[in-house]
Amino acid sequence: MELFNVYSLYPVEPVRGKGCFVYDAAGTEYLDLYGGHAVISIGHAQPDYVRALSEQAARLGFYSNSVENSLQTTLAEKLGRASGYDDYSLFLCNSGAEANENALKLASFHTGRTKVLAFSKAFHGRTSGAVAATDNPAISAPFNRTANVEFVPLNDLAAARAKLATGEFAAVIIEGIQGVAGIHCPADDFLRGLRTAASETGTQLILDEIQSGYGRTGRFFAHQAAGIRPDLITTAKGMGNGFPIGGVLIAPHFEARPGLLGTTFGGNHLACAAAIAVLDVMERDGLVENAATVGEYLLGELHKIGGLKEVRGRGLMIGIELDGSGSEFRKRLLFEKHIFTGGAGASTVRLLPALCLTRELADRFLNAFKELVR
Repeated sequence: MELFNVYSLYPVEPVRGKGCFVYDAAGTEYLDLYGGHAVISIGHAQPDYVRALSEQAARLGFYSNSVENSLQTTLAEKLGRASGYDDYSLFLCNSGAEANENALKLASFHTGRTKVLAFSKAFHGRTSGAVAATDNPAISAPFNRTANVEFVPLNDLAAARAKLATGEFAAVIIEGIQGVAGIHCPADDFLRGLRTAASETGTQLILDEIQSGYGRTGRFFAHQAAGIRPDLITTAKGMGNGFPIGGVLIAPHFEARPGLLGTTFGGNHLACAAAIAVLDVMERDGLVENAATVGEYLLGELHKIGGLKEVRGRGLMIGIELDGSGSEFRKRLLFEKHIFTGGAGASTVRLLPALCLTRELADRFLNAFKELVR
């Protein structure tokens, strides 16, 4: 049997990692500034994380959600304290797409409405409901051809208000920062206005923090820079540092009842052990603060480089728009400088490194970047 070939693969195979580095079988070292789509939050093979997973696997790897699991309770308590949402409830699942599916479902159940408002260039996942709210024809067609999802431009508050004023929408869903689109930030004033408009019309505000959350922007969730509190917050990626886990943070006004949501693997013992270890390391090592400090430095230095069309982002979520092919530039970074980066669109290089990135490693990237951009 062959693999179903849906990925464009680089001829590089990382076989081990440590911190912000990965290595191939020959021992070649690569600086990883992409973290496998923002998944690696505390670093590759972080010792405390490895120990927690190993010890849990030796005890009990899995049992279903038909029995109590105190690890879920511990994770919910730690996540509530770390994020500032300790009055919310947590539903655990396996991925970001599932988190968005469940958030959309809750909004519809709560309001009795079926329509969803989303934003141009949004990406919310590849399952049916999530992909319908994704504005990317290469990913979402034909699923986005539905009357239940409408799109307005990001940061156009008047357009969003006009849609929500009809009272037809169960939810408005927005990324804390648009990642796949190329690191586009909703303005703080826009988020505040959107929160007000949603509250006035009984629409549930869903913040998709799957890529932008878990400390990446220098705050636990990106939307916290605007001082708002959404009704539902979705998270995944950095939550498990590579172990699949996702979640929905649910405001107190939602009523839970048996059978409302469900999952086989979500919140299993290994996943919870991984997620607890991530939060413990983030708190002990001050990784949210580090993302703010190193990210500010990196963004500041990138803004000084001539010849770039634009530099966007917050913390360690950065988009560098080039005057040329982003794909070709990323290949040169990988094969000439041994640096992994991500892409978005035709001309954007995306940086999503582990939150333990140091200023010295940022300088290593900056020096290599400057040599290639000249």
